[in-house]
Amino acid sequence: MATVLDDIISGVREDLKTRMRAIGPVQIIEQAAAAPAALDAAAMLAAPGPVKIISEVKRKSPSKGELATIPDPAELAGSYEAGGATAISVLTEQRRFGGSLDDLDAVRERVRIPLLRKDFMVSEYQMFEARAHGADIILLIVAALDDRQLHDLFQQSADLGMTALVEVHDEHETERAVELGARVIGVNARNLKTLEVHREMFGKLAHLIPDDCVKVAESGIRGPEDIAYYVSQGADAALVGEALVTGGEPSQAVRTMIEAGARARQGVA
Repeated sequence: MATVLDDIISGVREDLKTRMRAIGPVQIIEQAAAAPAALDAAAMLAAPGPVKIISEVKRKSPSKGELATIPDPAELAGSYEAGGATAISVLTEQRRFGGSLDDLDAVRERVRIPLLRKDFMVSEYQMFEARAHGADIILLIVAALDDRQLHDLFQQSADLGMTALVEVHDEHETERAVELGARVIGVNARNLKTLEVHREMFGKLAHLIPDDCVKVAESGIRGPEDIAYYVSQGADAALVGEALVTGGEPSQAVRTMIEAGARARQGVA
């Protein structure tokens, strides 16, 4: 039986074919080569200091449906940056998340911090596409890739100067990410095959991730209290979408989360 993840990837592949007919592989490679060099997002996420917040431009999701209209993604991203976000995540998957590469372009023009192309990466073309549109970080979902695909796309991200955020959800996936040599590993509390959220998953998997890796908490973050919880479990960073696009003042919301993380870190220390 097909899972939610299977259905999403099927749609991603169909949309990818359409884009490839419009812009061929040779052209997208040329565009990627002409783009300014990627920022070293891994170093920024690993830098000493408060918990790092990756703030997301997210219109909707398969689990919650419509979240926010976001008429101006660049303005929202600018507010995130002003609030102290370390990086901006932009959804580019269109069917389930309402995103686009146009959103990525608009945000790239506005902010000077690292930019994550948040999508379901399954091909080399998408990697060049991400770089051509100014992404510094790409998402590799271990559950969506076999070992060869994961290795090849991870290597390609390095060749293009981008940071790979390697996403896991269980013990086996975490082992695969560590063996890969990932520097930034995200633990998604949401199982993409069922859409169920288990916030305790981060704590269960964090000890399997080497301390020299950046440990990113993903999903299930409703506010500052969840940031504090994840930091107490060893999170270095958090990817936050829904709570920021639905919570009112995004700049202040980011600041509040950073402050909550700082207090939690002091308590652990």
